[in-house]
Amino acid sequence: MAEKVKEKDFVKVDYTGKLPDGTVFDTTEEKAARDSNIFSEKMNYSPAVVCIGEKQILPGLDEQFEGKEVGKEYNVTLPPEKAFGKRDIKKMKIVPSSTFREHKINPQPGLQIDIDGQMGTVATVSGGRIIVNFNHPLAGKEITYTFKINEKITDTKDKLVSFLHFTLRIPEDKIEAEVKEDKATITLPIDFPLQITTMLAHKLVELTGLKDVLFQKKGAEKK
Repeated sequence: MAEKVKEKDFVKVDYTGKLPDGTVFDTTEEKAARDSNIFSEKMNYSPAVVCIGEKQILPGLDEQFEGKEVGKEYNVTLPPEKAFGKRDIKKMKIVPSSTFREHKINPQPGLQIDIDGQMGTVATVSGGRIIVNFNHPLAGKEITYTFKINEKITDTKDKLVSFLHFTLRIPEDKIEAEVKEDKATITLPIDFPLQITTMLAHKLVELTGLKDVLFQKKGAEKK
């Protein structure tokens, strides 16, 4: 009988996302990216390591993983509210042209900009009135994903490293994890505030079943 996965399982999964017209906009597979002309040298095309239920990828897709069989391919269609949200007219905002002049930007329809930490796309330009759309570019669209869970990760060290890689955006080869019985010591190349490492330690204990997780900066004594 095929193995099924559940919430809090760590898995390696390949997936490809498509729009209703078949256009590929997201994939973990290099061949699919090249065939769809969206290949980027900056991307690392390999199976994504995901902890089910932690919303490390699109939440609507994450929900689909629970209860699925390892090695079996699935197709799911996500409505806008489970994908990138419905289009919200309130997210269409008028931005004064002076804001663009201050940053020496020439606003043109289709230009993507960051205003106060919000990503938006210039919709129209008319005199001193520039309308910027702060909806996600795929908001309001139904999307389809094809995915396959390749394997379930059982090694505790691999779970620790993969979760911290995703959460802290630190390369996996820069994260050291030592596991002895029911305790783990994590060595990071950056010294994070105690509040952050304490929060991460609690989360890792919850996800891995360890009794204790300690953090230390590289070259420091264990604390």
